[in-house]
Amino acid sequence: MSDEIEEKILSMYGLGMSYRDISSHIEDIYQISISTATISLITDKIITKVKEWQARPLEAIYPFVWLDAIHYKVKDGGKYLSKAVYTILGVGLDGKKEVLGLYLSENEGANFWLSVLTDLNNRGIEDILIASIDGLKGFPEAIKTIFPRTEVQLCIVHQIRNSLKYVATKNQKEFTKDLKLIYQAPTKELAEEELLKLDEKWGKKYPLVINSWNNKWENLSVYFKYPPDIRRVIYTTNIIESVHRQFRKLTKTKGAFPNENSLLKLLYLGIKNASKNGLCQ
Repeated sequence: MSDEIEEKILSMYGLGMSYRDISSHIEDIYQISISTATISLITDKIITKVKEWQARPLEAIYPFVWLDAIHYKVKDGGKYLSKAVYTILGVGLDGKKEVLGLYLSENEGANFWLSVLTDLNNRGIEDILIASIDGLKGFPEAIKTIFPRTEVQLCIVHQIRNSLKYVATKNQKEFTKDLKLIYQAPTKELAEEELLKLDEKWGKKYPLVINSWNNKWENLSVYFKYPPDIRRVIYTTNIIESVHRQFRKLTKTKGAFPNENSLLKLLYLGIKNASKNGLCQ
């Protein structure tokens, strides 16, 4: 089979097309019939590239890094299990975005994140200025273990969503308005004044929510140290969630994956396609 046809197959697979649709398109274009098994063998050829990409050396310093996980059903030991794909997106000193790595585990937890961070360190990262993460318990401590000088910013959007789960529907509009006075405050001092007001107003009704803001405040408020343009970049993990939206577009027709490699090779090709379009490197 020609290199041109193989490249075409990989290109279509990287756009999220099913083996059956790829086979049909190849027949339309080249008037040859290719089985889905053959297509699988062709796409498997990139697994070596995926492994090399996962182990590639990284830069010593990244100003901004976002860390988050997305979940998929993957067959393991005859059963379909929900597995977490840990995604790390970084911005280098040259200002370019780059997916630094993808890692698979059975579930998301601080202990596995610790092994991910250790791997990033082993691959060359010496320091991260700011790491933006969700509110997973133990996550900030895991980062500090490997990168003690890194400032950890918890995602404000995640915090708001989690807070509203515990607020009665009739109070949510007013509560959200009060929260906005905190996270949109011009300075940390003013934000803390608004947090005190929130406690005075809602503390007896929603003590769990108020305690969560107070207990996490050190990591929720890091972005106040920086000017507005940097604040917008780091106060939420939305930037990495946009990468996950691209992943979901690729995988929406798949449902579940027969093994980990079948998932990784698709996400890898998706990253490569996104790089061509300037979405990430």
